[in-house]
Amino acid sequence: MAIPANERKALARRRKQLMQAAGDGAILILPAAPERIRSRDTHYPYRQDSDFWYLTGCNEPEAVLVLVPGRKHGEAILFCRERDPEREGWDGPRLGPEGAVDALGMDDAYPISDIDDILPGLLEGRRRVHYHLGRDAEFDLKLIGWLNRVRAQARQGAQPPQEFLELGHLLDEMRLFKSADEVKLMQRAADISVLAHRAAMRAARAGIHEYELQAEVERVFRMHDAQPAYGSIVGAGANACVLHYRDNNAKSRDGELVLIDAGAEYRNYASDITRTFPVNGRFGKEQRALHDLVCAAQAAALAQALPGVPYEAGHEAAVATLSEGLLSLGLLKGTLKVALANGDYKRFYRHKTGHWLGLDVHDVGEYRIDGESRLLEPGMVFTIEPGLYIPGDADVPAKWRGIGIRIEDDVLITRTGHQVLTGALERSADETEGLMAQ
Repeated sequence: MAIPANERKALARRRKQLMQAAGDGAILILPAAPERIRSRDTHYPYRQDSDFWYLTGCNEPEAVLVLVPGRKHGEAILFCRERDPEREGWDGPRLGPEGAVDALGMDDAYPISDIDDILPGLLEGRRRVHYHLGRDAEFDLKLIGWLNRVRAQARQGAQPPQEFLELGHLLDEMRLFKSADEVKLMQRAADISVLAHRAAMRAARAGIHEYELQAEVERVFRMHDAQPAYGSIVGAGANACVLHYRDNNAKSRDGELVLIDAGAEYRNYASDITRTFPVNGRFGKEQRALHDLVCAAQAAALAQALPGVPYEAGHEAAVATLSEGLLSLGLLKGTLKVALANGDYKRFYRHKTGHWLGLDVHDVGEYRIDGESRLLEPGMVFTIEPGLYIPGDADVPAKWRGIGIRIEDDVLITRTGHQVLTGALERSADETEGLMAQ
């Protein structure tokens, strides 16, 4: 598990920045993600905890990172599995404590089997513990046990920590702002996703099953050393109106639209793209009208993706555009002012217009500060994903029913504006038809 020198330096800088934010007297504790049983003796594919990965670059379970600002014998300590030739023959190579120092740039490392003996001593004399309390119930109990051991020695002069603080208050804000190296990884994930969506559009034909299109998308992911960042959504016809549709087993019919919401994860960084296209390659009149409206709403939101502009402004612009269009098409009644005030658009548009993106597809970071929408800043990455969903039983003319459309792209805020990481993928109705005709 060799990590390039520049990546080791980046990990060390993150750890140093986090410790500086925590301050003297703090101790920060972060366990790796546990392995999860799928059934009996088989496991789900292992995915490292995003925070742990962000600070260590280590992809092994049964590990704990401990940061102790100001500790003379080393501030960054990793507890991990020891080397074991027998187990490595079954499961693959392990770092071992020596590898954690050499490959990951840790100041010190110990076998995970020694954590019960060592960690109470690291807690002693620290005033504040920064930790994700409640995320891992089993580890919570271990940590409480170690703290109780220190408290039991208080009469002998031991000084147990007095405060528990949520680690996310510090770490989430760090992760919200992407470095140039992180953006490169996210761009690679986006590029792979673009190829995958194009492959699915080219494979589409009347009668194809949703799972066949899912297979095409995920085949391209794996061809490029990536994997799904989340469960791929492939909804044909009215299934596209189900926001988190999971079955992906229906057969498409001639004249239907297909919505694909799928993104590649590359080196643990996520992308997130949605496109909606006609399975037979040609939009119908009503389908095109709604698709054009969603594209216009996305353009309106994208125009607000600028440094210093409130994050919420993009959603407000998209909602205003969708509401105005729905009124002009006769799907809403009344005036724009009343429609916006009453939230009439929520009949056909139930979600927000985006979310932060990074190591998690719904990434960490506050959307509001002191009750106000936070201002966009360079280094933030988020999605812009307006949509319209007209259920099959909606009280509207039959020609509109069963149409679901969402258009989603990944956007980086820069010093002068924004960059659409997924901008290479065809978006408009004409572009989509042109791609499918090739």
